[in-house]
Amino acid sequence: MDKEKNKILIITSTFPRWENDTDPPFVLDLCNRLVNNFLIHVLCPSFPKSKVNESINGVRIKRFRYFINNFELLAYDTGILSKLKKNKLYYLFIPFFVLSEVLVIIRLLSKEDFALVNPHWLIPQGFASVIAGIVTGKSNMIVCTVHGGDIFSLNGLFLNYIKKFTIKRLRSVVVVSQAMKEKVLSLGAEKKNVHVIPMGVDLKNKFVLGAIAIKKRAILFVGRLVEKKGLKFLIYAFSEILKKYSDASLVIVGKGPEEKNIKNLISKYQIESSVKLMGAVAHDDLHKLYQSHELAVFPFIEDSTGDMEGFGLVMVEAMGCGCAVVASDLPAVNDIIIDNETGLLVEQKNPSDIVKKVSFLFDNNEIRNKLSLQGRSYVEDRFDWSVTEKKYSDLFNRIIKYNDTLETQ
Repeated sequence: MDKEKNKILIITSTFPRWENDTDPPFVLDLCNRLVNNFLIHVLCPSFPKSKVNESINGVRIKRFRYFINNFELLAYDTGILSKLKKNKLYYLFIPFFVLSEVLVIIRLLSKEDFALVNPHWLIPQGFASVIAGIVTGKSNMIVCTVHGGDIFSLNGLFLNYIKKFTIKRLRSVVVVSQAMKEKVLSLGAEKKNVHVIPMGVDLKNKFVLGAIAIKKRAILFVGRLVEKKGLKFLIYAFSEILKKYSDASLVIVGKGPEEKNIKNLISKYQIESSVKLMGAVAHDDLHKLYQSHELAVFPFIEDSTGDMEGFGLVMVEAMGCGCAVVASDLPAVNDIIIDNETGLLVEQKNPSDIVKKVSFLFDNNEIRNKLSLQGRSYVEDRFDWSVTEKKYSDLFNRIIKYNDTLETQ
């Protein structure tokens, strides 16, 4: 049966390194769905103590080497962009990373009969795939998935040239939100080759309404502790919320370069007894946290580099579990939050607006419950993995069929 399936190469720099890893698993989750219709091979970077080759649920994984093993730290954890912002020394690894990735892709395309290549993130995976495609003559089979930071950030004359160079040579571009579609079109993509397909969430088995008792006036934040998540604005807002609701609590899930600053703010506002920093939590345990909280707040911002949220899977997860959601009014957020229907929108970088909307939901149980149910219904119909799997499979099959037709002409 497997011999009848087309072989797909998925290339990513965000992928679980081992079992129960706290890194986001959405690319693996996509692979686990696509394996029903395709033979899935994954190429991702190596990391100290990770396996070079392994198979997970039928997905074949290869991790490419790009430096001395103990120093292969550029990817994973808080992500490549965050590490570059935190420590300029990481830039020294970029040439080794990109060159190694290109060479491995060339070798794989020359050796294996892949019907299609799906790099995730325009830079570096999309760029590396395009170069490898040019060398091997297989550029017509590259479909790049863009997630946000790779097009909203990484600006400047040279990097914008790289983005435009890459986009113009891709067979198709998949973006995870309508806002990102407009951005890639502005970089030279052809409209007919751009497809909006958000990453999915398991809204049928895991991120569901739970039987866990919901804590009264409990607020949850989930996300990497980086500037664009806007957590410092929630911290200040929460210090004001506590003045009105002394029994309120805030749980923060995530890790990142802003952790020290966040701890300092919590100490500055003297709210340590009401805030819990949980650090990174395994993805398999997140649903229990969502299910036990009344509200989830996501104060996303456009950061100092121009980077901002590309979609916001955490919002979908929270809504799937019945949380009422308050989130910043940014372009990509509008794919998920319809103000006063599926959640409440706040002005970015405006703590007073957060205080106002959270207080409103604390005081209006009926409206909060209505938003919770409407939010759950909205995401279930649009963002469950079954929807994402079908859209990806249909797109891949159309491109493969078209390429096969060209070859036989």
